[in-house]
Amino acid sequence: MTPEELKSVLQAGLLSFPLTDFDSALRFAPGPYAARLEWLQPYGASALFAAGGTGEFFSLAPREFSAVVQVALDTCRARTPIIAGAGGGTTLAIEYAQEAERLGAQGILLLPHYLTEASQQGLVAHVQAVCQSVRIGVIVYNRGACRLTPASLLTLAGRCPNLVGFKDGVGDIEAFVSIRQTLGERFAYLGGLPTAEVFAGAYQAMGCPVYSSAVFNFIPRTAMAFYAAHAAGDGATCERLLREFFLPYIALRNQGPGYAVSIVKAGAALAGHGAGPVRPPLTDLSPPEVEHLRALMAPLGAQ
Repeated sequence: MTPEELKSVLQAGLLSFPLTDFDSALRFAPGPYAARLEWLQPYGASALFAAGGTGEFFSLAPREFSAVVQVALDTCRARTPIIAGAGGGTTLAIEYAQEAERLGAQGILLLPHYLTEASQQGLVAHVQAVCQSVRIGVIVYNRGACRLTPASLLTLAGRCPNLVGFKDGVGDIEAFVSIRQTLGERFAYLGGLPTAEVFAGAYQAMGCPVYSSAVFNFIPRTAMAFYAAHAAGDGATCERLLREFFLPYIALRNQGPGYAVSIVKAGAALAGHGAGPVRPPLTDLSPPEVEHLRALMAPLGAQ
């Protein structure tokens, strides 16, 4: 898939980050992971992010990263594009990106670098180095320590033809509008805030109609129904699902640090497609919190 073909894929449809399956000893479980992808296939996500944020990229050793991406590619080949996560410091991010390209991934999601703050000049150099290390398309994730200005993105757009996507996980309306107005159609724009459904309407109004859904991991039918209503301008359906599920779900998610991943794993287990525990430093939901989630999911029916 060329970078321009990837950009086209990113401009419509629902995207998602499959969970990474671990066994009781917190080892990667390739068989259950492949089964998870097979379960999600018929629901029709436009692309899947293997070893992304919800896939606990930050907890994976390099050899595990390779295994996760390989299983995703082997399972979804010729059916759903696989975009691999890459992150960390520049040298390591390049290694991840090049390994994903070697394995056959259709694109790279460049996750934020690690702890250190960086200037705009440094961020441009980081993103440019990763983009220029591969031929496949790259999406930059604007979140955490990586917050790019319109001027920085304009520079990168000129230097990196394969930088084709901008995924926003900050939610700064003024900044996003400025970026969208400055870059125009140069990028595909993706909503990337946790529980993106809540922000979907606002992002669509700003020229960003596509988002990635974490809940697709455990209520894929509802996730697709919400996206279809969102794309069709069916405000009544969106408002009902926001009121009855998404807002109570967010309140539960906000009860613990790192629960944006933990609650998705809990939901997958309740749906009969458990992915094992989260890896430290994340923690699993408490039993009462799991029961609360079960009650929220119950009215949605079988997934």
